[in-house]
Amino acid sequence: MPEQGPVATGSRPEAPDQDVASTLAGLDALDTPTERRVPWWRRAIAVGVPPLVALILFVALWQLVWASAITDEFKVPAPVTVWDAFGAVVVDGSVFSILWTSISRAFLGFLVALLIATPLGLLVAKVPVVRAAIGPLLSGMQSLPSVAWVPAAILWFGLTDATIYFVVLLGSVPSIANGLVAGIDQIPPILPRVGQVLGARGLTNARYILLPAALPGYIAGCKQGWAFSWRSLMAAEIIAAGPLLGIGLGAYLKQGSDLNDMPTVIAAIFLILFVGIAIELLVFRPVERRVLRARGLAIGK
Repeated sequence: MPEQGPVATGSRPEAPDQDVASTLAGLDALDTPTERRVPWWRRAIAVGVPPLVALILFVALWQLVWASAITDEFKVPAPVTVWDAFGAVVVDGSVFSILWTSISRAFLGFLVALLIATPLGLLVAKVPVVRAAIGPLLSGMQSLPSVAWVPAAILWFGLTDATIYFVVLLGSVPSIANGLVAGIDQIPPILPRVGQVLGARGLTNARYILLPAALPGYIAGCKQGWAFSWRSLMAAEIIAAGPLLGIGLGAYLKQGSDLNDMPTVIAAIFLILFVGIAIELLVFRPVERRVLRARGLAIGK
């Protein structure tokens, strides 16, 4: 009997191709991030209401502790007294000078730290001898409190801006470099190999392969580096106070402490905290969210 082959009809031969195309389309759909837009007012409520409620509860608890008189008022002043101390520096305009002195130092020190830590992190990540030589030192410096550098910096540079920036750099460079090293270590090996096949070597490989692939870890390191930079700046401004350094937030806090003025001390602490939260919300969180969403890792956030 003759073999019966597939029946030649008008539609049957195209069926396998359609199945393959449908399967590939489904796989592409799985790999494509789905955008889920959330109305701005819902995002505002989700972001703004919880911290506002927490702040109200904190102030209510603070007022309750003050009203109960379980401790002396010079130790725990009333919230309205602290608000008056804050209002005084706002009314006379000195708060803007205080904020500018500290924030400008922090940003300049952080930018210089980026310029130092980025190539340093690349070297540590890709050159085994450099990693063996200074990798443990970077990790050790990251755990060293920045305030420990302040006395030495004062002896080396005196009460000048060089002391402040020296402490800020030593606080932030190790964190940024270690974040970049961790990000590069997590790159799938196939990506550098593809880059080498395409001729990307040296700086080209770092610019087009390593840094983009390690961007999430690099940004995490930058966030941590900024936090260390801000803490180091405050420690330096509190200890290294002098006429050549002006009055930043740390010096403002120290003035309150020297005068036993607890409302000023608490107002300075809140200002330091406010700046740290504002930089996180306005600078680092949008950048981090943009990077993660571009990689399909933070859809809808």
